[in-house]
Amino acid sequence: MGTSDRLFNRQRSVHEILGGGLAADVILWRRKNATVGILLVTLAAWVVFERSGYTLLSLVSSVLLLLIAILFLWAKSAAILNRPAPPLPELHLSEELVNEVAALIRTSVNDLLSISQDIALGKNSRLFFKVAVCLWLISFVGGMTDFLTLGYTSLVIVLTLPAMYERYEDHIDKYVIMGCRKLVQLYVKIDEELVSKARRWILEKQKLS
Repeated sequence: MGTSDRLFNRQRSVHEILGGGLAADVILWRRKNATVGILLVTLAAWVVFERSGYTLLSLVSSVLLLLIAILFLWAKSAAILNRPAPPLPELHLSEELVNEVAALIRTSVNDLLSISQDIALGKNSRLFFKVAVCLWLISFVGGMTDFLTLGYTSLVIVLTLPAMYERYEDHIDKYVIMGCRKLVQLYVKIDEELVSKARRWILEKQKLS
């Protein structure tokens, strides 16, 4: 299948569209262990939160409390028994890392504020409708399920649909393009048979009046 027969006439592969890095490898199951691990961890987290009654804050607090208690008892017993202390890495944030994160957050927030200003001032109608539709979809889906289930479902979709599309993209592109062409033909037919007749009828009424 040539590039002209691809969806949107794209010339890049799915891997390249997704960035071509580690994230693309995980999404497209080129690092199966990592992908399966993410799915299992998220499934376990969903089960814990949904079935055990834990909230994110209570679970994190419980895990941290258990970890601190283990390290504290380990350090005390090591001092009494003349054993080595727990092997902890140096807990320190470098100034360079903080500056990089701050710069990234600043750039992202400024971009978001710029887009919001353009929408509020009516400078970009197309962007306004895109944002409005996205927010409406989020509101609609959010009303049907909770945030945790939505997040888990979204992750499963991200880790399955692109990989399935990459595997069967020739067949999918073929049938989707055929469907789009049939829709275009149907639109032209409806336009010729109904819309054009309606326009002629309106023009005749205007001439008679």
